[in-house]
Amino acid sequence: MTATLDTAALVPGTVVLDESVALRGPWSAIVAAGDVLTIIDLHGNQAVDTLIYDAHDTASRYSAPATVAGQGNLFLTTGSVLRDADGEPLMTLVGDEVGNHDTVGGACSQESNTLRYGHHTKHQHACVENFLIEGAKWGLGKRDLVSNINFFMNVPVEADGTLGIVDGLSAPGKRLAIRADRDVLVLVSNCPQINNPCNGFDPTPVRMIVTRPQEV
Repeated sequence: MTATLDTAALVPGTVVLDESVALRGPWSAIVAAGDVLTIIDLHGNQAVDTLIYDAHDTASRYSAPATVAGQGNLFLTTGSVLRDADGEPLMTLVGDEVGNHDTVGGACSQESNTLRYGHHTKHQHACVENFLIEGAKWGLGKRDLVSNINFFMNVPVEADGTLGIVDGLSAPGKRLAIRADRDVLVLVSNCPQINNPCNGFDPTPVRMIVTRPQEV
């Protein structure tokens, strides 16, 4: 922990956490109400699968349907409110240098890899496994996994309703910032997928900075 200001954070303030997430790896942290989490796509074109829970009651968790319905848009950007199933805010995007983040692509798993890309991929580590490994530290299991956010991932919807997974819109150093509207547990899988373009077929590390905005 440090008490300095970090210019890398999209929303400046006192740094309370600054960590790198290894390529393909999981990460988690409690983000206190009012604090801001900046996620930095260090090398560009990296998908960051994310789940959010109330830190004091993990039964209250991110809901893709409530979030999409609340804003009337499938995609996330500055101003998007990430809501639980009751429609109550968990976090709010307060800064975004990319402009489009996915809510419907879901998390890769060993099973989905096998179905989509062939049985030879079954051994590959995937986001669901990351979520289970990291979630276990907080008493979470498979029943606690829900549809996740894919920050930096580009999933356009075609005119016929078909979803695509295509090259990302991000670039090295691009950032987004999400403010905690209450104490939240943020669970991340720095996606290990190498069978589609969501990571440019080359998973890379990302950086997570939590800042506490200074009172005016």
